[in-house]
Amino acid sequence: MKIGTPCFDQLQLFVAVVDAGGFAAAGRRLGRATSAVSYGIANLEALLGLRLFDRAGTRRPQLTAAGAAVLAEARTLADDIAGLKARVEGLVSGLEAEVSLAVDVMWPSHRLASTLRAFQDAFPTVQLRLHVEALGAVSALVLDGTARIGVSGPLSAEAGALTRHAAGSVRLIPVAAPTHPLAQGPQRPGAVRQHIQLVLSDRSPLTRGRDFAVSASTSWRLADLGAKHALLLEGVGWGNMPQPTVDADVRAGRLVRLDLPDHRAMGYPFDIIYRTDAPPGPAGQWLVTRLGQ
Repeated sequence: MKIGTPCFDQLQLFVAVVDAGGFAAAGRRLGRATSAVSYGIANLEALLGLRLFDRAGTRRPQLTAAGAAVLAEARTLADDIAGLKARVEGLVSGLEAEVSLAVDVMWPSHRLASTLRAFQDAFPTVQLRLHVEALGAVSALVLDGTARIGVSGPLSAEAGALTRHAAGSVRLIPVAAPTHPLAQGPQRPGAVRQHIQLVLSDRSPLTRGRDFAVSASTSWRLADLGAKHALLLEGVGWGNMPQPTVDADVRAGRLVRLDLPDHRAMGYPFDIIYRTDAPPGPAGQWLVTRLGQ
């Protein structure tokens, strides 16, 4: 039997049905009628000589063993072609008029400022739109197209549609004001549970409800790192802060690095991210390279 060569549209339909969970959902995602999606999948199955979905006895089409076996290759090819199309479109259209960037609030501000100053010098005609968010909100903005590029903290499992490049990490250290009970020397295990912990809240549905390094029984949720910093300086609670943000306060005695046997400093990793099917243009790619250095 001669096996045909699938086109990009057929591969895109196949991946969309798997990701969306059905023909109708894939049609809504791609802006097509359900019948058109079903017809396209049938043509792909005939072309390959394989049954990709089991449609019997269930409202949700199930991948067959053969469908599962070819899914990874189909997804890779579809992503590669989508990336190629997007990159060519960028080259044909020339330099972007605007680059949108979402940055995790933990990213050192001096590093961001120096990068954006260099970006301004290199691309004086390109406008920049900057979003500063916490936790999963960065990847959510990139996934929904609000931001073209992101500097994200720990990524969720749902971020599979993203291309990522490791970009180092920052140390988070537990701190409190000098008057706080936890700042009065080494503490016994479990002492943190008795005191309010200040924690950044997550406004993203990707990781909502997921806690990062929360140890206290009582916590105050804040949407802004600056507000958390101000409350710590006022002696309200204790919390983890990026070391570069509070180094000057620790040296000046405005904050104390806490000695907690069950809550040590930890690394907070970063990734430069963008949608695989929408890679950045020339100015955006410059930002990706510079941010990753």
